[in-house]
Amino acid sequence: MLIRRAEPADAPEAIRVFRDSRTAAAAYLPSAAHTAAEDEGFVRGVLIADRQTWLAVDGDGQAAGLLSLSPGWIDQLYVAPEYWGHGVGTLLLGHAKALQPSGLQLWTFESNLGARRFYERHGFVAVERTDGAENEERAPDIRYAWSGS
Repeated sequence: MLIRRAEPADAPEAIRVFRDSRTAAAAYLPSAAHTAAEDEGFVRGVLIADRQTWLAVDGDGQAAGLLSLSPGWIDQLYVAPEYWGHGVGTLLLGHAKALQPSGLQLWTFESNLGARRFYERHGFVAVERTDGAENEERAPDIRYAWSGS
């Protein structure tokens, strides 16, 4: 598995990972707040164009996961469902920690127990809980922090 910076030509693969992961986890997530076209615009116009976005790519060149960072934050971390449980999330999280060793924060939905267990297993601690009034989905969420290496 190779981690490399996402480029505009990677948009279709990045969008696939983003959408497929959210669809597969729908039982644990609030209803989507955006259409497929809005998601596509977000991945192309924000994640790839304006953020540090990385892809985990398998030996066939297929994207297995997506990581997007801004200073001090993991903005997005998604793994394609066919790669769940194969260490792709751990690989991407390790990459984020290496790039920002002084610490990271992220938000995840309270209902996403798998994500919560994943981040806690990797040293993140819940530091804030909200009722969701400030997020688009209006769903309770948790801010996690990792204090750095």
